Amino acid sequence: MKQKVLAFIMAGGKGERLYPLTKDRAKPAVPFGGIYRIIDFTLSNCINSGLRKIYLLTQYKSASLQKHIRLGWNILPSELGQFIEILPAQQRISDSWYLGTADAVYQNLYTIEDEQPDVVLILAGDHIYKMNYHTMIDSYQRLNADLIMGVVEVAKESASHLGVVETDESGRVIGFQEKPDKPKTIPGYPDKIYASMGIYVFKRHILEEELCEDAKKHTSTHDFGRDIILQMLKKGLKIFAYNFADENKKEAKYWRDIGTIDAYYEANMDLAQVEPVFNFYDTVWPIRTYQEQFAPVKTVFAGDEIAGRIGLVLDSVVSGGCIISGGRVQRSILSPNVRINSYSEVYDSILMEGVSVGRYAKIKRAIIDKDVQIPQGMVIGYNNEEDRKRFFLTESGIVVVAKRAELRIKN
Repeated sequence: MKQKVLAFIMAGGKGERLYPLTKDRAKPAVPFGGIYRIIDFTLSNCINSGLRKIYLLTQYKSASLQKHIRLGWNILPSELGQFIEILPAQQRISDSWYLGTADAVYQNLYTIEDEQPDVVLILAGDHIYKMNYHTMIDSYQRLNADLIMGVVEVAKESASHLGVVETDESGRVIGFQEKPDKPKTIPGYPDKIYASMGIYVFKRHILEEELCEDAKKHTSTHDFGRDIILQMLKKGLKIFAYNFADENKKEAKYWRDIGTIDAYYEANMDLAQVEPVFNFYDTVWPIRTYQEQFAPVKTVFAGDEIAGRIGLVLDSVVSGGCIISGGRVQRSILSPNVRINSYSEVYDSILMEGVSVGRYAKIKRAIIDKDVQIPQGMVIGYNNEEDRKRFFLTESGIVVVAKRAELRIKN
């Protein structure tokens, strides 16, 4: 029997480790891969999986995200009872905003009562991957589980910044550790762990009972991983792990928690490879987004090569509306409406929408956020000491220039 499914996407995270990209926007609204936002991947998975009742739970700096959803994701017919709707924190039950992932759903229990689903699907809105959620729901039905959790195999060394799921040999969950120094490994694989993907399939009445119980605990952090899972384990409820089944159609499974600037940079740079690990060009499992109407990409000054004034793009992802006017771009990601002016050079960088690179400017290993005008002759990414005085610099030396930053050349 086909299950009625209601989906909640957690889209309210601060994304503090992605600062300054999250200075004015929530983490799910951060641009990725030129034309996309991070939230597009979870939403595309929902649509491709046939899910048509979707709530987004938002909280921090949500204006950019709300605009993106309104313009690009108003695609489901409400007269058929289908929707993608935003549920902002609104102190519906108490005088508190969302206190954690579990509390966010608890404060919106009325939506579950209204929809009366058989199954509630909880999703994180800040990861990059392709997955058919209905395959996971089928496993939940077959196992007659109270809860099934999405997990992905990762190296043991990565455990310190992940939630680690402990299972027995049958796949039943017997423990959960949050960012452990000494993680429990996969049975039979001492070098690997099961990392929680932040994906949960609940029986509706079980979810309602567990959320109501958790809400009464003053010591709880009201988080699914830290609190709800452990609460259910103590009761002996049937929780199983679902090993991530990738729809990316590549040899290695692709799931990325791009929670840091360095991880975000590396995931973007992979897209500029000759054969990127993540497949954007799959028409069977497409990633959709909102795109404004931009003119086609243009390169100019092919006839002035001797003078060094040639519009050249190599091994890069270039979005609509970009003009490469006599400058050189290599191994980079250009979002829409970027202008590269004559004699400038851009290497190994991410330029977001509306960036303009002035003549003779040089940029390397940098992330330039939206609407930044790079002055003529400015150099970014070639001197860590100088860059650290002006910009945000990661441990690996990636320079980040904040959105609409006003830049000037020192005299």
